[in-house]
Amino acid sequence: MLELRSLDAGYGSFQALFGINLDVKAGEAVGVIGPNGAGKTTLMRVISGLIRPIKGSIAMEGQDVVATPAHRIVDLGIAHVPENRRLFPRLTVDDNLKMGAYMPGARAKYAERLEFVFDLFPRMKERRGQMAGTMSGGEQQMCAIGRALMSDPKLLLLDEPSAGLAPVVVQQVFELVKRIRAGGLTVLIVEQNVQQVLKVVDRAYLLEAGTIRASGTSEEMLSTDTIKQAYLGV
Repeated sequence: MLELRSLDAGYGSFQALFGINLDVKAGEAVGVIGPNGAGKTTLMRVISGLIRPIKGSIAMEGQDVVATPAHRIVDLGIAHVPENRRLFPRLTVDDNLKMGAYMPGARAKYAERLEFVFDLFPRMKERRGQMAGTMSGGEQQMCAIGRALMSDPKLLLLDEPSAGLAPVVVQQVFELVKRIRAGGLTVLIVEQNVQQVLKVVDRAYLLEAGTIRASGTSEEMLSTDTIKQAYLGV
């Protein structure tokens, strides 16, 4: 579904990613793990068109993502839940969800998608008239994921969904990821919480200093000495 080949990316004169090759197949959940500053958020931003690569290619179901205007990338079926959620804090939950369905194709399915999101997140239905900025961190994360799902994506990009959340809420977020992918949605998730993310993905890539250092199934990654020593404290 998603293919990255020899991808370099960065900001101005600063290069953050070097020669990235990454694949996500339809129906998979794939994780990208690694320390702070490894380039994980840059990877998500370049896939969703927030920044353009220095070189290399990105294809979504054979469509050239790099050649697609940033505001049309959501039409290719890619929805991005950014780090720190990036909600509109002074808009209601309802209005934030409407923003996720702004493309013409999504507008036609608005009622159906809203019902889907409220089934997934009953709390959002209860809070629909509340200002997004007044909710708890966990509720804001639900709203941000719901907003992305309103566009009826094929591929959901999740950037550090557990960041800044209490441990009990982190568990809830990863349970939600399991439910989302059980519905057939393809997920690419960037996460520092290695132990948790490897429980919900099929495969993972280890990103360090802007390069892919290792990749494999969740089981393979959990048994790798590099992962055990650096991320699991074993």
